[in-house]
Amino acid sequence: MEGDCLSCMKYLMFLFNFFIFLGGACLLGVGIWVMVDPTGFREIVAANPLLFTGAYIMLAMGALLFLLGFLGCCGAIRENKCLLLFFFMFILLIFLAELSAAILAFIFRENLTREFFTKELKQHYLRNNDTDVFSSTWNSVMITFACCGVNGPEDFEAVPLLPYSSLERSTPEACCQRELQSREGMIVNREACLSGVERFQNRQGCYTVILNSFETYVYLAGALAIGVLAIELFAMIFAMCLFRGIQ
Repeated sequence: MEGDCLSCMKYLMFLFNFFIFLGGACLLGVGIWVMVDPTGFREIVAANPLLFTGAYIMLAMGALLFLLGFLGCCGAIRENKCLLLFFFMFILLIFLAELSAAILAFIFRENLTREFFTKELKQHYLRNNDTDVFSSTWNSVMITFACCGVNGPEDFEAVPLLPYSSLERSTPEACCQRELQSREGMIVNREACLSGVERFQNRQGCYTVILNSFETYVYLAGALAIGVLAIELFAMIFAMCLFRGIQ
């Protein structure tokens, strides 16, 4: 009976590690896609040091889970106590790091409000100044998602015009409609857009557009995160049980 129980734990351990292996492969794939995607995310990530760091953390976490899943599978099948202990310690560290990140995200969630982004935009946006990281990032977001400001073009009424601008209206060029939604896309009618003709402008605010675009994926990501944490917890339990059962 004890041998059957040990055999059952071994194969369950292999199964859980196989899911961790797949999860790591998915994270690795998403991280690589974000870094090389040609539709606009790459320049947004590159322009923002926080996102740039986050993309590399995702790559590193994906690679680590990929490796640990592989080691856990090998340790379970071959009943290697050294590999199992190594696996348990690293999964524990990852589990605690992910739990800490989830708690911090919950605590600082108020920093992601519409009012916060509107205040930051009005204070730091420098229009077409691509040497400024904040402005370049916002321009990339507005072009990629075909939106304007946080709430709409009215957000830019409080943003000072450039000294050399002869236009009366405050709408930035990134809010103009384009034939293709990328920096390489031709603006449909630049003069009319910057002069305030609404039909040549993207009138919807970026906050609503991005929230609607990612709403489904946020719930999916939350469910996936809970699933990953549960799998990691069970994997640690089985690793310790298998470690103690191996003679």
